[in-house]
Amino acid sequence: MRSLRRGDRVVVPFHISCGTCFFCQRGLYANCQNSNPNSDVLAGVYGHSHLTGGYEGGQAEYVRVPFADVGPLRIPDDMDDEAVLFLSDILPTGYQAAEMAGIDEGDAVAVLGCGPVGLFAQKAAWLLGAGRVIAVDRVPERLAFARRYNQAETVDFREVGDVVGHLRRLTDGRGPDVCIDAVGLEASGSALHRVLGAASLQAGRATALEWAIDAVRKGGHVSIAGVYGPPWNLVPIGVAMHKGLTLRMNQCNVRRYMDHLLEHIRAGRVDARAIITHRFPLDEAPEAYRLFAGKRDGCIKCVLIPPAA
Repeated sequence: MRSLRRGDRVVVPFHISCGTCFFCQRGLYANCQNSNPNSDVLAGVYGHSHLTGGYEGGQAEYVRVPFADVGPLRIPDDMDDEAVLFLSDILPTGYQAAEMAGIDEGDAVAVLGCGPVGLFAQKAAWLLGAGRVIAVDRVPERLAFARRYNQAETVDFREVGDVVGHLRRLTDGRGPDVCIDAVGLEASGSALHRVLGAASLQAGRATALEWAIDAVRKGGHVSIAGVYGPPWNLVPIGVAMHKGLTLRMNQCNVRRYMDHLLEHIRAGRVDARAIITHRFPLDEAPEAYRLFAGKRDGCIKCVLIPPAA
């Protein structure tokens, strides 16, 4: 390791990248071909199964960082930990979701999901020129946060019934120019997808992606940041084809965006720490996960604090 020294504060991306392969050289760090010998689909990722390389997780007092000259970003001394923490994952993921969407100046952008990634995708949509940002979710506290944090128009899909029709009515009958799926395989809202997922007939529930494809205008863009598991999901690809849609998706190429987003944070355009609602010591991580998964107590984002912090 040549780029860091003892005592440096760094942010480490959630995926592991070699920096030299065909994909890393093109900024596709999440598609690194050298960090995960167990799969030709996924790069190495901290804290997942052997499918993603079997690396130990980062929510610990210590973590081994392969290719440490490539991933970590040194943090300036005048910026505190919580200001930059989310450069490791969710802030770049939300930003990439908006960038992949190809937002043109003045576009109407609908973001399905008001979790941390969805909130940052909404923020990024404004930064990239959106004229309207519409946030869709079912959790009242998250919808309220989207209105306050992102000045988004909000839709509670439990109240409107026909989400696709409602989004079209909000956009002159055409549908949004862009739809961003920031939910992934744990989506609510469809009995069919719930049954198929529970029966392991598809890898989770593709409800949000189906809504995105159906709602976006003809010739529009759908960006997929929500995670879906292989091997397959029930997705209306024929609808996408006949509507002439552009679909883009990937795990986030975190390292590609870290320096750029650090400048947004420093300039005050993004207050990443504002989404933190709960803090837990590291040894209470199970309770933090239960709180977040259950969407209890107005939880938007938990932070785990190790003893040495």
